[in-house]
Amino acid sequence: MAWSIASIPDQTGRIAVVTGANSGLGYHTANALAARGARVVMACRDTVKAETAAAAIRANYPAAEVETRPLDLADLASVATFAEALSAEVGHIDLLINNAGVMALPLTRTRDGFEMQVGTNHLGHFALTGRLLPKLEAAPAGRIVTVASLAHRTGNLNFEDLNWQQRRYDKWRAYGQAKLANLVFALELDRRLRAAGNRVVSVAAHPGFAATNLLMAGPRMENSALGKAAMALGGALLAQSADRGAIPILHAATTADLAPGGYWGPNGAFELWGRGVVPAKSTGAARSEKKGAALWSLSESLTGVSWLTAG
Repeated sequence: MAWSIASIPDQTGRIAVVTGANSGLGYHTANALAARGARVVMACRDTVKAETAAAAIRANYPAAEVETRPLDLADLASVATFAEALSAEVGHIDLLINNAGVMALPLTRTRDGFEMQVGTNHLGHFALTGRLLPKLEAAPAGRIVTVASLAHRTGNLNFEDLNWQQRRYDKWRAYGQAKLANLVFALELDRRLRAAGNRVVSVAAHPGFAATNLLMAGPRMENSALGKAAMALGGALLAQSADRGAIPILHAATTADLAPGGYWGPNGAFELWGRGVVPAKSTGAARSEKKGAALWSLSESLTGVSWLTAG
């Protein structure tokens, strides 16, 4: 069945935090939530782009309640500052959508020394979620949506060298590892929340093959005009639009009584595109409780943010 903004229940009175909301999936997610009455906090590294995006949402929906706040997931100090400031100003958070990410970068490191893809996509969101959990617990029905990817199927978690300090770096393998980490985290978070009797819900979603800024900028053959043209043409012909890619994310964020621990994607062939939403397929590695526990422990150690610790 087709799904659209009109399918979203009324969000009036709810507070949603969307990371990477200035473009692509994050923008369309923020736009749809604001359209349905949510107060949306657009958490973005580039505040100038964020303000431009917020202005566009207000132009679309003059009554929209949107605000921008600086958040650099590649800097744990920025994560702590963002979470502390927001927590001091709001009584609760209803939705946290862990959307921001980078893809297929040359070897780059975060301010804290992590490989940029796993540091931004996973470790930054791990720390952010832990710091905001008390405000999600204060909501009547707090929910965390982590944006994963079909690329998780190519990923492998190397717990001895998560940050590519010993191995020869491969940007695509690093991206697969980062997106697998996203899904492993979402499912392990679900297990820990339920074990603690916590009413906050953790789910995941992926956009299929969507024409986002990651697709159009991230994976290009860096110095090849032919490579750039081929990627742009492939995206234009094969990828679905970013607003359609946001549909599984919005479904996971707003569908009432959604079962905890779910993973959602487009309903078309091979989960690449579609106007509807179906339960998505995940790998055994993504569902592994052993890997989930190991990633959680390592993430706590690396970020210094300990929460929902087992035992």
